Amino acid sequence: MIKSLSPSIRGLILDMDGVLYRGNEPVGDLPALFRGIQEKGLRVIMATNNAVRNSTEHLEKMKSFGVDLEPWQVINSIQVVVELLKRKFPKGGPVYCVVSTSTMAAIEEAGYYNDEKNAQAVVVGLDRNVTYEKLETATILVRSGLPYIGTNPDASFPTPRGQLPGAGAIIASVTTASGVQPLFAGKPEPAMYEISMERLGSTPETTLAIGDRLDTDILGGYRAGCRTGLVMSGVTTPAELEQWEPKPDLVADDLWKMLDIR
Repeated sequence: MIKSLSPSIRGLILDMDGVLYRGNEPVGDLPALFRGIQEKGLRVIMATNNAVRNSTEHLEKMKSFGVDLEPWQVINSIQVVVELLKRKFPKGGPVYCVVSTSTMAAIEEAGYYNDEKNAQAVVVGLDRNVTYEKLETATILVRSGLPYIGTNPDASFPTPRGQLPGAGAIIASVTTASGVQPLFAGKPEPAMYEISMERLGSTPETTLAIGDRLDTDILGGYRAGCRTGLVMSGVTTPAELEQWEPKPDLVADDLWKMLDIR
């Protein structure tokens, strides 16, 4: 299936949740899949909106499935959040964050710290310990005019138990209450794809962005000028695909079939 694209694909940008695994369950034999990718001479990077885990934790999760990746091969919305903060506040400083522990650790490592009284910006993402008080504080600060960054707009994410609330569900609360739209770090904004292509050494025309979600993975790849591939192993239904325009360049049941790996 990938052979049908011209010019030939040199680099792959893969989503993770719903493409490589669902929760803690891999989608197929991942070591064999990555051997097949290597045999085809394709360079690959994992690009995920999942900001609950930092890059090291994503690498460890892939290793638990038997796949060893290098640090450059994983990029998530946490890294893009930090990049956006650096552009606005290069010296670091106080911010107010409603995010996971891992996301907060990455933000702090970059020179920022959580301080609602002196915050320069507001960052909201997936926080499994979110409270009304946190949402209240974030809303007040956003309404005061502070820059408002959302990690990613994913309303849900796939698990063996079913679809669970994602970062987008929490961000929507602040957005609705404040009347302000956030600047999203993750997909479908093109920044993550642009950074990925720099690492891959590929161009949009020779890069295939693969994911399971139309409104983030496919739309993001399209906005970045990449070729796009939808796998039906995650959240998208055939009815949703039928209504979506423009259609992805490739559609397959799973990553194996899309990449012609057996």
